[in-house]
Amino acid sequence: MSSDLADEIIKALSEYSDDIAEQVDEIAEEVITETVAELRATSPKRKGKYAKSWAKKQLKNGTWVAYARAPHYRLTHLLERGHVLKNGGRTKAQVHIAPAEEHAIDRFEQRIGELGQ
Repeated sequence: MSSDLADEIIKALSEYSDDIAEQVDEIAEEVITETVAELRATSPKRKGKYAKSWAKKQLKNGTWVAYARAPHYRLTHLLERGHVLKNGGRTKAQVHIAPAEEHAIDRFEQRIGELGQ
């Protein structure tokens, strides 16, 4: 009898774990979608190609990432940090990735916290 009870408890916990994992995956995808939209809106725009290059993808381990598609990925560090000009001097940093990352972390943590309630 106790082994039947133990089996039922294990089965219930496994189902609960799978359900929570699925909800976390859904939250992660929603947050990365919002982050990509935020990056597109806040990225520097000269012709708009860099801002439109932001996309999302899911890695093999299930992690979601936002990235700038080729060939614009080369600009992310230069725009975010500033860079030396060929005639001397430096460009001003146009910080746009760090705030989006902070917002994404905050939104993700908030929504994960709401799962337990």
